Amino acid sequence: MKKSTEIILQELAKRFPDKKEFRKSEVEDTALDLGYTGKDYGVLVSAEYRIRRGVFNLQALVEEYAPTAIVNPVAQIPAQGIAMAPQSVVNTEKTYAEVDPTFVPWGAFSDIKRVITSEMFYPVYVSGLSGNGKTFMVEQACAKLGKEFIRVQINPETDEDDLLGGFRLVNGETVFSKGPVLKAMENGAILLLDEIDRATNKIMCLQGILEGKPVLVKKTGEVVSPTKGFNVIATANTKGKGSEDGRFTAASIIDDAFLERFTIAIDQPFASAGVEKKILLNHFAKFTEMDDDDGTRIEFTDKLIAWADIIRKTFYDDGVDEVISTRRLCHIAQTYSIFQDRMKAINLCISRFDDDTKAAFLDLYTKIDADVNAFNQPEVEEVADQEEDIDVY
Repeated sequence: MKKSTEIILQELAKRFPDKKEFRKSEVEDTALDLGYTGKDYGVLVSAEYRIRRGVFNLQALVEEYAPTAIVNPVAQIPAQGIAMAPQSVVNTEKTYAEVDPTFVPWGAFSDIKRVITSEMFYPVYVSGLSGNGKTFMVEQACAKLGKEFIRVQINPETDEDDLLGGFRLVNGETVFSKGPVLKAMENGAILLLDEIDRATNKIMCLQGILEGKPVLVKKTGEVVSPTKGFNVIATANTKGKGSEDGRFTAASIIDDAFLERFTIAIDQPFASAGVEKKILLNHFAKFTEMDDDDGTRIEFTDKLIAWADIIRKTFYDDGVDEVISTRRLCHIAQTYSIFQDRMKAINLCISRFDDDTKAAFLDLYTKIDADVNAFNQPEVEEVADQEEDIDVY
């Protein structure tokens, strides 16, 4: 059964509770509302399920694929004077990352894969400078293994309601909707806490979960136990001690008791020149379909990597305050595919730096690539050329 067809069945169950026989128009309208086509709902209105003209019996399918609400046992025994526990529901749709052809395995990738395939609860903390592929590595490890992957972007406002869930109004009723953490626990999925060093003490609700133990949902009294395969991986720009150099001003100091619950910590540097070359060439291939018979992109790639390597060495020696990340190099490759101009691509992609740093980086590149000139590259098109076609009234 296609995933899209399962989603349509789930929606039918929500819209038509206890209904087992459906008209074709009901199935079709539900699918179209979800953005699906006949390829997705066609099997549901096939001769296999037709009981009479225009009517189809989907009882078996609805019962198999429809989401089931998990109800606290106390709520199943209503008695006079005893308050019923609130209903607890969870989004049953599973999420998987797609394999990205530009990804190149390197660094701790094989270690992350081994952790995932072990299906042990083994929390991992991955730190490193921005743009060196931490999150991408975890995502692609899950994609290649076909492992369910739930990513939660952490920020200073993230709290227990965002992570574990809270009360929501569903179909006119107040229910407790489980959050991504509980969903990952029940599904045995990989939970990625991205940019965890942006959090505050509001995420201390994860303390017990990081021990791999069942968690009591205080608002419902329900106990949720982790399914085999569930694991937590966190990424951050710092090691949880704040950013002394001021590069990551939003990074907070994470409680030691929280950090201590991560079994291992991985400090990820930038990729080697050889790996970075493969990454960059993959991005050039992704963004342009032109052949590279004359080796132009390979030459440009080599020069970009040499340029970034010098800047990084200077950065680590405290010679400059900015660094060129792997992500920034990929942005330059994408920009070059649009403008076909090396210096313009670099210029546009480093314009976020201050003027002195930008000028120094551009000047350094001209020393590596003698075929370009940093000071003869227009940053914007001449306005006068654009005004020729404008009628003034």
